[in-house]
Amino acid sequence: MKNLKLTVALVSSAILIGALTLAPGGGVRAADQSKNTVSKEFAKPLTAAREAIKRGEYREAIDQLDKARALPKATPWETHVINDLGAYAYVKTGNLPQAARAMEALVGDGFTPPAEANKYVKSLATIYFGLKDYGKSVDYGTRAIRGGFGDANTYTSVSQAYYYKGDVRNAMKFTEDWVNDEVKRGETPKEWQLQIILSSCEKLEDQACVTRSFERLVTYYPKPDYWQNLMEGLFRSKEAERSDLLMLDVYQLAYDVNAISKPQNYLEMAQLGLELGSPGESQQVLEKAFGKNVFTAQRDRERAQRLLASAKTQVASTQASLPKLEQEAMASATGEKSVALGTDYLSYGQYDKAAELLSQGLMKGGVQNPAQARLLLAIAQFKGGKRDDALKTFRKVKGDPALERLANLWSLHARGEARTVASR
Repeated sequence: MKNLKLTVALVSSAILIGALTLAPGGGVRAADQSKNTVSKEFAKPLTAAREAIKRGEYREAIDQLDKARALPKATPWETHVINDLGAYAYVKTGNLPQAARAMEALVGDGFTPPAEANKYVKSLATIYFGLKDYGKSVDYGTRAIRGGFGDANTYTSVSQAYYYKGDVRNAMKFTEDWVNDEVKRGETPKEWQLQIILSSCEKLEDQACVTRSFERLVTYYPKPDYWQNLMEGLFRSKEAERSDLLMLDVYQLAYDVNAISKPQNYLEMAQLGLELGSPGESQQVLEKAFGKNVFTAQRDRERAQRLLASAKTQVASTQASLPKLEQEAMASATGEKSVALGTDYLSYGQYDKAAELLSQGLMKGGVQNPAQARLLLAIAQFKGGKRDDALKTFRKVKGDPALERLANLWSLHARGEARTVASR
């Protein structure tokens, strides 16, 4: 399975500063209104630091705080004020290690109000992620989440910190729980969240989890790369290798989701279409391939030209006989001829007519492969713009595990396309 490059949200100082709502010099102001006092010796550098912060001169503020820190016998309250002013000044100058140390001290010093301490805890989760101290990022992030005051940045930090510290099992579980909650609320998970789950599954060598991850990715982000990974297993399956009809079914989905890129795949799909009575589809596939200049090798180009000529000949012959075939299908006691004719119309892109005949055939009964016919009916409905009807029909494809799997993937494709249209 091809590993996908993980895309992550980068932590920036702007995010960190935005996460902090520290009042610069809040500790000094509080000292004026409480029993906690700052001695005259400490008041001079601390007041100077607060004034420097007001002017935006943060390095000057830090110099003054260093002077206060160098004084002997600081009381716990004076230490609190130093850290209170320092946390803000260090963030503003980008000195995140020092900012983190000041915040950690504030969280546990007994002077910081609970609401303010919670803000520090959230900020520490983000800061430590930026510092690549993933263990502490997880510790503070989970503390915020369990306390009910974690935000989106907190969840992001924890998810990615688990992954980067190598704890992929918890990365997968944490991120999957987060995504499930988002989906329940009707929100769209971010692509990087789904990629973390996928990459964790791959590292755990959990193939079922990998498959589920790709299914969710194509549902929300239906990119050809994701579909190609998801389709690989179907192309290699024993069922598809034993059945040309099933292989053509697999190709039809791969083609519709733009997951075919190799010349050999286009040629094989066109050949199967000709052999199994879908010349219109073969013609469409080859014409698209020629339009994309897929066939660069002379041998492939010549073979494709021969197949295309054959497809056009079969299309002309079959289309001329359609009225007669339709009369025969209507007079038949079973639905097999209606299904075969519906398959023809599907290959010509006449989706409403295909759906009508496939539905008639299934209602008559006596169809050799009803699961196959129902799958084709759902595809015709979907391509004909009747997505809701198609989704209902895809769910009714039963009796053949391989076709049930294909029907499920077509359903994901239909839902993914609906989301893409809605987001435009």
